[in-house]
Parts: sequence; structure tokens; C-alpha cells
Amino acid sequence: MAAAAVWSVDPRTGKEREQVAVEASGAEVDGSVRAAHAARGALADRAVRAALLRAAADRLDGARAHLVEAADAETALGPVRLDGELTRTTSQLRSFAALVDEGAFLGIRIDHPDPAAAPPVPDLRRMCVPLGVVAVYAAGNFPFAFSVPGGDTASALAAGCPVVIKAHPDHPATSEFLLALLRRAAADTGVPPEVFGLVHGFDAGVSLIGHPLLAAAGFTGSVRGGRALFDAAAARPVPIPFHGELGSLNPVLVTPGAVAERAREIAEGLAASMTSGTGQFCVKPGLVLVPAGENGDRLVTALTAAVSDTEAGVLLDARIRDAFLAGVTERAALEGVATPVTPGAAGEHTVAAGFLTVDAARLAAEGPHDLLLEECFGPVTVLARYDGPAGAEALLARLPGNLTATLHLSAAEERGEGDAAALLERLTRLAGRVVVGGWPTGVAVADAQHHGGPYPAATSTATSVGTAAVERWLRPVAYQTTPEALLPPELRDGNPLGLPRHVDGRAEQGA
Repeated sequence: MAAAAVWSVDPRTGKEREQVAVEASGAEVDGSVRAAHAARGALADRAVRAALLRAAADRLDGARAHLVEAADAETALGPVRLDGELTRTTSQLRSFAALVDEGAFLGIRIDHPDPAAAPPVPDLRRMCVPLGVVAVYAAGNFPFAFSVPGGDTASALAAGCPVVIKAHPDHPATSEFLLALLRRAAADTGVPPEVFGLVHGFDAGVSLIGHPLLAAAGFTGSVRGGRALFDAAAARPVPIPFHGELGSLNPVLVTPGAVAERAREIAEGLAASMTSGTGQFCVKPGLVLVPAGENGDRLVTALTAAVSDTEAGVLLDARIRDAFLAGVTERAALEGVATPVTPGAAGEHTVAAGFLTVDAARLAAEGPHDLLLEECFGPVTVLARYDGPAGAEALLARLPGNLTATLHLSAAEERGEGDAAALLERLTRLAGRVVVGGWPTGVAVADAQHHGGPYPAATSTATSVGTAAVERWLRPVAYQTTPEALLPPELRDGNPLGLPRHVDGRAEQGA
């Protein structure tokens, strides 16, 4: 049976643009993983890794116009958005290069012998080492930042791990173009091109997670797909770490005082956040708790005006569009649900943004309205109108883990008055990132960033954004009573590489 063709499709028209490749066979997946495994030694030198990351960023910047054009043709995300995303991606690569240069991520700890301790302490030296080949499952809504050269790839390379990427079917041509650029960067730095692998096809993704030489995996996508891969990673004869970002409702809690002071400002910010990228961000605010009564009415009125001014947009593919249309129709049909602005079809290939309203009490008990507590991918959000603090808590208690949670407070509450601190603590239990006075869309790539959260937002406690993401692809090793000549240079006395280390209980700064 011939392998299925992989086509590039224009989401604005639904028409096939070109055949890019064919879906990878099991043998081809095996070959990609084995080649990456064989090339892993080329990444042992931190200086080489840093050079490769910078060369990759330079190659992407050099092809900026062509990359943006290619990605826009396959995603309809628009040149402005894609140009910004590409800048984020190259900056991320360079940030990881700087991290590799500095070396603190190795977590070096040294304890010299202390025979007087009880019990005695032998010579112990600990550092982190790379896991091995990492599978990267690319996301459809970020063709650069969460795809072939994205955060999973950058952080894995920083750790010293080759990658085999399972391309997303929504941008296969862009993926192949990106792979070619990364392999040119490898050639620029004397690294075998096999440190980057790329496979297409659903079956290839399944084969990849089961490969015996695979050491870990990173995934961004749906709860259903991510959970299936997570279970497969755990069911292997040798289970491997699976760092999945699966889905998030990203609740927003607006206090009565906040609405009273700035209903229009909150409404306009919410409209911009929920429709950004045509509602196709994993951190889109999908559930907004607003007070019942006159203040809530003011917010609904302002949001109606703001969302009504939003232009129709194109979703990433026909499957996502169909799911969005079916999802909003089913939700709007629930008893007690109103649609001040009706989300739905705006043309043959476009969708219109909208929002739903419902009493929070309907969501506080298990029933058909649980559908409103599930992520609906696209430009829609749900306003749940709560009656007092108890009404808000009853709904919050039903929410699963999320990537983000947002709190909008009055000026007095922001100064610490009232229950603001308790509300912040309550939202902290729900999410990996808590936003106060802003909106969750726009995930900064920074050292202090955390992009993850309690399940089902993520399958681990790690972050997939920011330099701490490197920790996913490392494991610690302690060397005990090992002769100096046999120790890795990072652990030798005298700190020959000038690295930050923790020696005999004290921090030792690098060169």
C-alpha cells in the first residue's frame, strides 16, 4: 500500500497547494531516531551547542520574508502576527545559547569528604546530563514558536539532545523549509544534520513515541491526542518523560469593584484577548466569572460592542472550523445560555467571534452545562455570572488545572484591601501562571516564565516556555569517590571551565 501524500492546504480557500511529502513509514521513523541517536555526541560540547543555536537563529532571520510568506499561506495567521512570532522564536534560540554559555542549568553541586559528619560524607559531585533523543510534536497554531524550531527544539538542543520532530499537518511545507534551515545551521557549525529529524503522519507520531531509543517527548495540542501519547509513553517497556501541554480554559475572575471602576476597559481587553489569533491561542480566556446584577450588565453591554467590532477570521483548517461551529452551536443550545453576540460561520471559510452568558450556578453542579467548562478552540468565550463570593467559589471549585488564571481587581483591592490576597491564593491553586490586571495571551519568553499547570493543562510540572524549559531534557547524576582524572571537567577541583557551582554548601560563581 502506497504511503499517503502530505499536502499543503490554503485555509483561506480550502484548496490543496502542493504535495510536500509522504507520510513516514515505521522504517523511516526508525531511521530518523537512530540517526539522531548516533549524532548525539556532536552536541556534547557546550560551545558547539551555543554556536548551533545562534546559527539557527541567524538562518531563520536570514530567510524571514520567505518564512513568513510560507507560514501565512498555510495558516492564514497574517504576516504581522507571524513576523512577531518569528522574532520570538529567534530570540528564544539566542536566549538558550546564552543559557548554555553560562552553565548554571547544569546544577553542579560538590561536597568534599567530611569523615566527621554523622554519617560520614564521601566525596560527591552532582551535575545534570542530557537524556538523549527527544521527540517534538509540533503545534498547529504556532508554526514557528511551537513547531520545528520552537521552544521544545531549542531547549532540547540546549540540554544536548538531538530532536526528531513530528510535523503538524497544518503547515507541512513550512516545516520542511524550517528543517532545511536548521540543517544548514548544523553545517555552519560542523554538526551532523541528523541532530534534526522530521517525520510526517499520524502513524509516524505513534511509532515515534514507542521507539526504544527515544528518551523523552514534548507535545502541544489537544487533551485527547496528548493524553493518548502520554499513556503510550508510560506504557512502554521503559517509560519515558512526556511533557505535554493539553488544553486550558484559562479562567478570569472579575470582582464587582473592578467592573464598577472600568467595565469598558475590561471588556475591550477581554475582546482583544479572546479574539487574538482568531481565538486559537492555548491561553485564550475561555471562561470569565463576572458579577451578577447591574455591574455585570454593564460589562456585557461593553463586551457586546467590543466583540461586534471584531472582523471575521480564518481558522487553521477545515477540521478546526467544523469543530468550532459544532461546539458553539451545542453550547448555545443549552438551557439558560444567552448569546449577546452569536459566534459562528461568517462565510464559506471564515468565522465570526462571539460570546455566551450563563448563570454561574448552572455550572456549579455536574450536568449538561459541564460542556461550558471544556475548551472551545476559536473566537468564543463564556461569561458566567456569579452571585457573591460563594457563587464564584462554587464555580472555581469545579475547574480543572489550567495554564493561566486571571484576576481583575479594583484599585483598593490591588492595594491589598478586602479579599484580594485570598482570591489570588485561590487562583494560584488552579494554574501555572496567575495574571493580575492584564490578560493571559502574550506569553513572554523569559527566565521567570512558567507555561504549564496542573493536569489537564500539562502532564508534568515543567514549563515549555522560558529558559527553565531546559530542565525537561536533563537528568542528574552523582559521582562518588571518583578520581579527579576521570571526572567530567565540569566537576573537577579548581573549576577549570569557570562554571557557577555549589561547593561545600556555598555558591561559587563562574568566571
